[in-house]
Amino acid sequence: MTSKLTRHDQAAPRDEMFPEFPPRGDMQNFLYLNRPVLPGALDRHFGISNSTVILCEAPLRWTPGQQRGHRIPDLMVAFDVDRDRAVRQMGFSIREQGKPPDFVLEVASVNTGFQDYTGKRADYAAFGVPEYWRFDPSGGQYHDVHLAGDRLVDGAYQPIEIVKLDETHYYGHSDVLGLDLCWEEGLLRLWDPAKERYLSTFDEEVDGRIAAETRLDEERRARIAAENRVRELEAELERRQQP
Repeated sequence: MTSKLTRHDQAAPRDEMFPEFPPRGDMQNFLYLNRPVLPGALDRHFGISNSTVILCEAPLRWTPGQQRGHRIPDLMVAFDVDRDRAVRQMGFSIREQGKPPDFVLEVASVNTGFQDYTGKRADYAAFGVPEYWRFDPSGGQYHDVHLAGDRLVDGAYQPIEIVKLDETHYYGHSDVLGLDLCWEEGLLRLWDPAKERYLSTFDEEVDGRIAAETRLDEERRARIAAENRVRELEAELERRQQP
């Protein structure tokens, strides 16, 4: 007599996994993304949510099993998706998530710079990525320009306006993120126009907290010193009033 398996006895279906990719030879992601901790700044800005994916150096494909035509963006951001699935699969599957990432950024390097604004640009447009940005810390040595962004219009990318303030400052606005991407003396910064401030990195937040704690400590010491001085003056006045 065969027993009937209960729902709890049945094995849950497993997500198809992305293959593991060897680390790349260039260190652009480490130098210009992890070092300023931009993903962490975006996490704090948007709030960590199960429907928001912010990934660095993760494969992007139609399906995990796709053999050719995948890309591994330096940074991608996707809203209204399944974050847990992306983490489990170690990649972003457009078909399984039901949409492409909303934002992709590539950082220029000597090995990949030309591909960033040619082949990758065409592939991200084919994937349907609404915004594709490129940042070149060298100021155009590896990319064709310092900073560039494209917005998908009727299936084709149209350049986003980049404002040049001077030779060391450029910026463009991302409608997807609601933020300005800024090229500032070779560094990538994110500016929040609504709050009129930069998104702070973890180190900057720590430094800010330390500075604030230092100010509070100095104020506390000054207040205690002032209170002690008042008590001393009151005691001196009381002594003088004694017969």
